[in-house]
Amino acid sequence: YVYAAAGIGESTQDAVFSGHSLICENGSLLCETESFSRESQLVAADIDLEVLANERRHHTTFMGQLSQPEAQRFYREIHFPMTESPLGKLDRHISPAPFTPGDAHLDARCQNIFQIQVTGLARRMEHAHANTLVIGISGGLDSTLALLVAARACDYLGLSRDHVLGVTMPGFGTTDRTYNNALELMRSLGIQMKEISIKNAALQHFADIEHDPEIHDVTYENTQARERTQILMDLANKTNGLVVGTGDLSELALGWATYNGDHMSMYGVNAGVPKTLVRVLVNWVAHSKEVDETASRILLDVLDTPISPELLPPDKDGKINQKTEDLVGPYELHDFFLFHILRFGFRPAKVLYLAEIAFDGSYDRETLLKWLKNFYRRFFVQQFKRSCLPDGPKVGALCLSPRSDWRMPSDAFNRVWMEEVEKL
Repeated sequence: YVYAAAGIGESTQDAVFSGHSLICENGSLLCETESFSRESQLVAADIDLEVLANERRHHTTFMGQLSQPEAQRFYREIHFPMTESPLGKLDRHISPAPFTPGDAHLDARCQNIFQIQVTGLARRMEHAHANTLVIGISGGLDSTLALLVAARACDYLGLSRDHVLGVTMPGFGTTDRTYNNALELMRSLGIQMKEISIKNAALQHFADIEHDPEIHDVTYENTQARERTQILMDLANKTNGLVVGTGDLSELALGWATYNGDHMSMYGVNAGVPKTLVRVLVNWVAHSKEVDETASRILLDVLDTPISPELLPPDKDGKINQKTEDLVGPYELHDFFLFHILRFGFRPAKVLYLAEIAFDGSYDRETLLKWLKNFYRRFFVQQFKRSCLPDGPKVGALCLSPRSDWRMPSDAFNRVWMEEVEKL
């Protein structure tokens, strides 16, 4: 087998190509190229065709035999009855974290995913002849991973990291912890920094549309998200840059994004990475040689910070008051549901059955069912946001891009699935 993959000069709209080429003989790897290399590569090997011909004479396939006349002579049919019985304890392991690589493959898999993100962003930056990569830095998980990818993309292109413009935009819900982590991380990575408060702009907008700022509803929250996106887009125009999207695959599945707010960017580097894997990647970078001791300390604190959009005011102690997982459910559950529903097309009853096994001792059936209902409800009604996603790289088996893996009408009915969920 001689295989030559498309190189890094290919389009990165929804997939990133590594340029990996290899030559194999009878199951043995003879030689291969380095993945994601920016230099041209050539590999050559001597293949013993006589060995292969001899192997094929000795090891013919079963299906090849069936194509011969009187094929019935080559096999027997044995009939046996099967009766359906209640499922007992399942005799196999069900991982509660299907997106997370096992320990034996963790380093290699994280390295590969991170490099896909880096290569995709670097290629897009080159193609657009962009001078800057503009990112909103909140001190949360997703923007942290996007920032790490952007910094590494500049290294990959041989550019100084001041081509990354990190913008922190404090609002009504920003806490000291996330604010300070955002600033310290940007400093430690050596990028450009900018701070722009959105409070006055949001208050002006409330006045313009006659909204009472004391009413903390969806208008109050989305005003802030859209103001931040406007700032990033205009700064990108001003600096001939690209706005790097930070939203992840789990948020896209749940529709946990403000339409035309944080939902929008010029290249979404995290679009193929579920939340549980975002956490694994940030932790991997924190313990790798990619960052220094200061940055590592900040990354570990980001990992320890509750996930929140920080669009509602903090509590009386100045701590995060709006915790995402209290509102939409634990991401470890939603990622489990997402994987088994999209990857294998399992129906609600089977997804719940597997979840009860995978999360035995962590969540009871009632809790699992509650969040499974919420997943199905949100997944269907939020499809309109996925129908117009920015470009972004696919990093694994699943992707919700409307241009490649996921074709779904925005007005699809979820009645069949919800009816089954209600009966569980």
